[in-house]
Amino acid sequence: MGGGELKDHLLCVLPFPEPTAILSALRTRFPDLEVTYLDVSSSDTSTTSTAPHIPTHLWSRTTLLCTITTFPPSVSSVPNLDLVHLISAGANQIFDKPIWKDSDVTITTSSGIHGPQIAEWVVMTGLVASHGYRELYELQKRRVWGDRNGEYRKVSDRVGKRVGVLGYGSIGRQVGRVAKAMGMEVLAYTAGEKDTREKKRDRGWVVPGTGDREGTVPVEWWSGLDKASLQEFLKQDLDWLVVCVPLTEQTRGFLGEDEFRILGDGGERPAYVTNIARGPILQTDALIEAIKKGWVSGAALDVTDPEPLPRESELWGMKEVILTPHVSGSGEAYVGRTFEVLGENLERRRRGEGLINVVERGRGY
Repeated sequence: MGGGELKDHLLCVLPFPEPTAILSALRTRFPDLEVTYLDVSSSDTSTTSTAPHIPTHLWSRTTLLCTITTFPPSVSSVPNLDLVHLISAGANQIFDKPIWKDSDVTITTSSGIHGPQIAEWVVMTGLVASHGYRELYELQKRRVWGDRNGEYRKVSDRVGKRVGVLGYGSIGRQVGRVAKAMGMEVLAYTAGEKDTREKKRDRGWVVPGTGDREGTVPVEWWSGLDKASLQEFLKQDLDWLVVCVPLTEQTRGFLGEDEFRILGDGGERPAYVTNIARGPILQTDALIEAIKKGWVSGAALDVTDPEPLPRESELWGMKEVILTPHVSGSGEAYVGRTFEVLGENLERRRRGEGLINVVERGRGY
């Protein structure tokens, strides 16, 4: 326990109904753990740093907090807090909160639980584009068989294509695994250099049977947080760029006009762009212009900037663009997996071992 003889109190403040079976299993595993669950699905916690509906005595007794966007109003309101577990893969929603800025409370994420469903979304939308499926769907709705001249006949399969995975974390590794199975060459890009076998290993939580734990899938590794390093990576004749990096001050606006021009070699080799990370990593206006100029052949966007995407955005009407409302990480296994990560860390904490998926404040992930 993080507070001496204080009994651990887990406060779950989450935007969905209480997962009773999952919490029952957690209580059985940790019989001394007290759990309080608050369903805030009817509340708008996305833009507020406080949760006034949460009684002060709950905050003060909390040693463990499981949340996504609801945080304590101040550090002093949670004197016993030892761990914050986020059910998201990223942590950018906590960066402006007191518990992040003014304390050293450990923050962990649910990185690793999203890989399977997001990788499937990446492949699904990529194939919808490359196989002309939207046109086929329209034919089905009209009950028309089609002809031999449709764009849907001009299929370029993925074998031998080069996919650049910008951000080779848990999601990127599963994208890489699936892409390799489809016959693609995978190029990985990470913030830090991965020049040894040990550095290439994935030390986070991984869904069994997925990912690239040893980092053996990529044929090439690139790294850096500067634009020169990124642009060198984008020059590698990529057919597909999948954006998986976390949103930090270094990655905000990471891909702009110059990057899209370099990626598509000025229109000589237009690449497809997929973003499942965060909208602000891509400069939206620059992406729109890159598509118009033929530097980018199309884009699949599960995240946008701003979000939700305004009705007047030009992206809605672009035939080269697939848009979904930030749902690529959704899945029926989501809740169970996030509590598996929390359970793993509670076990490690009980044994006095290091936790997994700890966010480094200096890096933001």
